[in-house]
Amino acid sequence: MAPKNRIIIDTDPGVDDVLALLLALSASPEELEVLMISVTYGNVPRQKCLRNVVALFHVLEKEMAWREANGKPVYGALNAYKPIVAVGAEHALEDEELVADYFHGSDGLHGVHDKHPHLSPAETWRTLFEDNGSVPISEPPTFSRYFTPSKTPSYKEMLRILREEPEDSVTIVCVGPLTNVALAAAEDPETFLRVKELVVMGGAVHVEGNVTPYGEFNCTADAIAAARVYALTSPTPSSTMPPAFSEKSLPPYPEKLSRRLKLTLFPLDITTPHELFREQFNAKVMPLIEAGSPLAQWTETFLTGTFNKIDQMLGEGHNEGLSLHDPLCVWYMLTHDDPKWKTVPKPEDIRVETCGQWTRGMHVIDRRNRARPDESTIETHPQDPIEAVTVKLDEVPGDKMGWLSPRKGNRINRMVQSPGEKIFADVLLNKIFA
Repeated sequence: MAPKNRIIIDTDPGVDDVLALLLALSASPEELEVLMISVTYGNVPRQKCLRNVVALFHVLEKEMAWREANGKPVYGALNAYKPIVAVGAEHALEDEELVADYFHGSDGLHGVHDKHPHLSPAETWRTLFEDNGSVPISEPPTFSRYFTPSKTPSYKEMLRILREEPEDSVTIVCVGPLTNVALAAAEDPETFLRVKELVVMGGAVHVEGNVTPYGEFNCTADAIAAARVYALTSPTPSSTMPPAFSEKSLPPYPEKLSRRLKLTLFPLDITTPHELFREQFNAKVMPLIEAGSPLAQWTETFLTGTFNKIDQMLGEGHNEGLSLHDPLCVWYMLTHDDPKWKTVPKPEDIRVETCGQWTRGMHVIDRRNRARPDESTIETHPQDPIEAVTVKLDEVPGDKMGWLSPRKGNRINRMVQSPGEKIFADVLLNKIFA
């Protein structure tokens, strides 16, 4: 049976990214196929993020061997499919400095490679992704049975997959800065728009940010990339595109595009309340560590490190867990037919601040209670030539930024409800550690 969902995961593997990848790979072959893992920079540099992905597959080889030897269930999607792993951007589109806070340690996983060297891959993995100019051999040596390394930049691999697969058959799940996706969209917008849906973990709309008062990490790390990607949801992408700051700026999109991007946003508003608690995690993994599970041993190191960091920041008596930001997007891919998933009733005009001294990455919405012209003539036939009456309706006095225009502004499907904040952590643990 063909998988219900086929996805590309664009990720900057730190703690919750790894949990998201594990959730995806532990799915049944009928639920999900991971076509590619596209690696970008994050809290730590790109090469360390890439190392974490390779280490994940290395640990899973040991874990699956242990499970088979002990008669325990193995991961279905992991064994059925072999995703490409490709390397993407090293830094933001127009900024070479990373927004790195090292909350999860200098390796992004609380020192797991130093604490468990037997669970880290041999350093020869680096050559899998290096283009040394030599003539490629027809069949490169197999480093892992579970992934295929690529020396092609991940945004080009992304476009190749979208070009070769049927339109509306591949979803991209973005759980890191949107630089790779912005590069793909800039190089070939029409091929990029063949994507079924872009699922984005990013932003903070009605809640505070997590790296600045208004900014969520992924969006703040490359606000320009986020603004460019969001603009593809607009009937007029140029209306929300960021200013061109330098000659390094990517080119504008063509004036006419065949379709608009469907973007489903998971901001901090919905992801933060989905939490995993220390006691809950320990109850699941400690018996598995005693039984010899390599995966339990590996994940316990960086999750305990995370829980300790939360305790250090918030002090005694707090009641906060690890927010499952990125895994929530994968849960949506596994269960999006569940009617309990709810987006806003109507797509929202959410724009990304790219120039503000204190507000970079802020998700801006119009909170004014002002009348908007009738959108019916535009929304029903968005590609039709604009008639004079429509142009007249589009002109609202004092609205220079087009917030009240039916032709301008973004159209974001913001997720506001899941099948259950309280049940997700158990779902995650049971899938990963079954």
